[in-house]
Amino acid sequence: MNRNLLLGGLAAVVAVAVLIVLIIGPGRKIESGMTPIIFATDWKAQAEHGGFYQALAKGYYKEAGLDVTIQQGGPGVNVPQLLATHTIQFGMGSNSFIPVNVIVANAGSKAVMASFQKDPQVLITHPRDDIKSVGDMKGKPILVADATISSFWQWLKVKYGFTDSQIRKYTFNLAPFLTDKLAIQEGYLSSEPYTIEQEGKFKPQVFLLADNGYPGYAAFIMATDQMIADHPDDVQKFVDASIRGWVEYLYGDNAAANELIKADNPEMTDALLAHGLATLKKHGIIDSGDTATLGIGAMTEERWQRFAAEMSGTGVFPKDLDIHRAYTLEFVNRGVGNDLKAELTK
Repeated sequence: MNRNLLLGGLAAVVAVAVLIVLIIGPGRKIESGMTPIIFATDWKAQAEHGGFYQALAKGYYKEAGLDVTIQQGGPGVNVPQLLATHTIQFGMGSNSFIPVNVIVANAGSKAVMASFQKDPQVLITHPRDDIKSVGDMKGKPILVADATISSFWQWLKVKYGFTDSQIRKYTFNLAPFLTDKLAIQEGYLSSEPYTIEQEGKFKPQVFLLADNGYPGYAAFIMATDQMIADHPDDVQKFVDASIRGWVEYLYGDNAAANELIKADNPEMTDALLAHGLATLKKHGIIDSGDTATLGIGAMTEERWQRFAAEMSGTGVFPKDLDIHRAYTLEFVNRGVGNDLKAELTK
């Protein structure tokens, strides 16, 4: 699945956005006294969105005075565009390139929380003796999506000496990989490897880029600049409730959240949800590194600066880019949820 959402033209949704803003504007109270919030995810409902569904199912948003609607994404859904037109108050940014693309386009939103400490992008091969590391893939053909070429592919070129001559087009059809034992392709940690194992009846080699030096965060909560400026209390409430939701989804009873996920996405199965959650936990995608002290959702200046420096070095970002416009640490790093985690894991 392509999670490298790119900014497109805004005109197509402006008329609808204006109407929605008039009906449900930032900070507007409904009759119950709750603040209506629309949160758009980056893909169809799945375990990778579990914390948000858990917060909804457990009533954490409601306790905070927020009437939250989760709007699942899918093909053609452009979250930064929805934020730019104030169609939604919060949205999910798939990876660290999304907040940066937003500031380059001056589109008026930024990251307020990083659900994933590790970007789940992977490279996948068949079992083979000549490839035991990412570096071993140098010079070999690799199936990558168009959007990837302007994102983490550039990092691979600098870090491991990959060249554009290695690129073969990945169309999210696994057949070319399954039929060619020498094939290498990109993927998402909890998606393609599982499908390959199910359909190909073999266990592929999976190389998580985050464990090989890739510095990006993923699965951000993005908020509009207007929401941050005018309603910071609501932003804090949404972030804190989402963090509690993620802690509960990872370590508590997540059955109610999974039912909401399956209701939104009937294609989702219990087996896929269980695999997704197990993968997130096994690889420390959500809870690892800085989260031990700062809490889930953590972001740091050092990590953002490293990402900006490495990607500016590839030419993907301008060297004078002000990376601080892409994020704010105002709402995270407070240890929210750590007490709940201690209680659930004792």
